[in-house]
Amino acid sequence: MRPIHRQNSVLRRSQAMWGNTRVWRPRLVFWVGALAIGAISVGFAKLADVAQHLFQMARGSGGWTTYLPLAITPMGFVICAYMALRFFPNSQGSGIPQAIAARYLTDDDDRFRLLSLKMVAGKILLTVMGLLSGASIGREGPTVQVGASVMLQAARWGGMAHARGLILAGSAAGIAAAFNTPLAGIVFAIEEMGKSYESRANGLVLTAVILSGLAAIGFVGNYTYFGELAAATTSFSDWLLVILCGVGGGAFGACFSAGALRASRRIRRWAAFAPLSRMVLLAAICGFAVAVIGIVSGGMTFGTGYEQARGAVEGNALPWYFFLEKLLAGFLSMISGIPGGIFAPSLSVGAGFGSAVGQLIGSNIGLAAILGMAGYFAGVVQAPMTAFVIILEMTGSHNSVIALMCTAMLGYGTARIISHEPLYHSLSRVFIADAIRRKRAEMASAG
Repeated sequence: MRPIHRQNSVLRRSQAMWGNTRVWRPRLVFWVGALAIGAISVGFAKLADVAQHLFQMARGSGGWTTYLPLAITPMGFVICAYMALRFFPNSQGSGIPQAIAARYLTDDDDRFRLLSLKMVAGKILLTVMGLLSGASIGREGPTVQVGASVMLQAARWGGMAHARGLILAGSAAGIAAAFNTPLAGIVFAIEEMGKSYESRANGLVLTAVILSGLAAIGFVGNYTYFGELAAATTSFSDWLLVILCGVGGGAFGACFSAGALRASRRIRRWAAFAPLSRMVLLAAICGFAVAVIGIVSGGMTFGTGYEQARGAVEGNALPWYFFLEKLLAGFLSMISGIPGGIFAPSLSVGAGFGSAVGQLIGSNIGLAAILGMAGYFAGVVQAPMTAFVIILEMTGSHNSVIALMCTAMLGYGTARIISHEPLYHSLSRVFIADAIRRKRAEMASAG
């Protein structure tokens, strides 16, 4: 009789739990939020692709239209910078620093200044406009801010606690859906987003990644971002490639990161007296410079750089100087103040660097490209696990796992020697400091 009594007791508790809206409503809202992140990520990707295609169509294939970016790109940068400052504050840049900052802030108002549905609309709109103008930006970083914003809004609607864990889950879901890389989404959440990772967030992150990934696959099917690569490290030249791509890629990545942080600090001081007019002027200058670089490169540096990176992974060598042009175009796009990420452009720079090294030593171009990606990306973000896992999933290069790991670690180690400041976390402190200053000002006025 006792086992039957226990079963009945468990059944009654289960019925009472699911009959209580306070129990199932938060779960339902969370699940819907995770699915929405996947759907929004797919829509964002489609819009980004259309924007790049329209820009390339406007450029044409020769004649006077080749120089059209000299007008389109600066104008687009100016509009994006103005709208970001005037209508969508805190939408500038990648969006990952904003999501990191929101995890450390405890006040709901401060969090919703960085992550909100208004921010979702502004981030998508302005990133697409940037790509329509030829900016060297990506949509993957912005998808992190979008995912975190959707999940934080879901927390508000569902009355859920643990906002830090939900922001982490939304960020991971954004990365997973943007690249179709579920493992990379989880690793990114642990290594980059949550330096002080809470074990209780495991279930939230895993569930969000699964649901957003299912939604994305439902819309576009299962795919590998850069196609499949079966190359393996078998010869001496291949392992020499690991060393050169790791050390060289990490050094270039660290220089990009350190230069961007230093330039950002100087720009903030310079623009402090007249933020709107000075940032719009800076955007115009950066936009014009990006247009010039794009024209000189034959249009190769405009946009995300996806086509160039995929071509290199497939074994088509890029011009040896491409990675320098793309690095500079990405740097100018980043410091201009327009919304847009550095994930895809960084992978393109890394692929270009690897291609150049592969041509130099006569190694496999496809293998060189993925190793260049790992070294450079690890140098930029100083997150080696995220670097090799995301590239492994994007290229299906399972035969080169050890080589990717070694290259990412060499890139990370080299970057740490050159710059001790991780890019995203250093930028996130700006938003945290702004929130603290605002709170102090409010307390002073109230007192």
